[in-house]
Amino acid sequence: MVMAQTLFIRLHQLHPGLELDVLAPDWTIPLLSRMPEVREAISNPFRHGEFKLGARYRLGQSLRARGYDQTIVLPNSWKSALVPFFAGIPVRSGYRGEMRWGLLNDRRKLDKNKLPLMVERFVALADAPDSTLRLPLPQPALSVDDHRRLATLTKLGLTAGANIAALCVGAEYGPAKRWPPQHFAELGKKLRQQGCQVWLVGSAKDAEAGAEAARLSGGACIDLCGKTSLDEAVDLLASASIVVSNDSGLMHVAAALDKPLIALYGSSSPGFTPPLSQKAHIVSLHLPCSPCFKRECPLGHLNCLVKLTPQQVLDEITVALDKEDHG
Repeated sequence: MVMAQTLFIRLHQLHPGLELDVLAPDWTIPLLSRMPEVREAISNPFRHGEFKLGARYRLGQSLRARGYDQTIVLPNSWKSALVPFFAGIPVRSGYRGEMRWGLLNDRRKLDKNKLPLMVERFVALADAPDSTLRLPLPQPALSVDDHRRLATLTKLGLTAGANIAALCVGAEYGPAKRWPPQHFAELGKKLRQQGCQVWLVGSAKDAEAGAEAARLSGGACIDLCGKTSLDEAVDLLASASIVVSNDSGLMHVAAALDKPLIALYGSSSPGFTPPLSQKAHIVSLHLPCSPCFKRECPLGHLNCLVKLTPQQVLDEITVALDKEDHG
């Protein structure tokens, strides 16, 4: 969803006065509410894999009266193209995907070599077919309301400050994308010794990793994993001086907040979905066995992340903050 904002920005550049609505899952709405390019976020109530043809038909019919000119369908699934079809939107654009003949009438053939990045594939849908992608691409930029941000900190018993490190300990995809909790703990202790507040940020699914890192840090880290909504997590990252993150959704959020960012890569690669920010520092050991793109290490050792030491990451933090201080 963060990468989709790049498409939204490009659409506004191409069509001044555009009114842009986005049909998306409920959990993404806190992100969409921070994108000034979006007029309205419309709830997509269907969970992954759910068919519910009748409900999709009724949702599409309810959107007919809005008179949309065009829809751009980003997912490649057959089901994702049903609601725009039922809504009778005249131009329905997207990549060929799963047997979508008829559902999409502006079906594009994807050249993966020409458009290696996901964000490039999104933005290319804003232009006419076979157009040359115009560079540079706009960068995502989530908005922040300072009053709401400070209210979030107060609610969580936190204080704003000049030296705050947010450590994002989770990664939805699997263990092979997660730096070990003991490394986060050791980094947290080093940062605390340098006078930083250290916050562990993540969803409820990251609670175990957050609790382990907090325990091993001996109180140096404040564990906030599972204690915030997504909206509040964005406020936490917006309050940070530096963010250290696995390759995860929060990594992309930090990039869209223009925060100095240390992005840790193990089994995955920045070659498809890199953080879209000039302030992102990508850290990888580039071992012969990585990237393997597996959820769990097929060799059983996870050396691509285990051997990435807290001191190496601390050194990258020093470089990132020095660049920030000197413009």
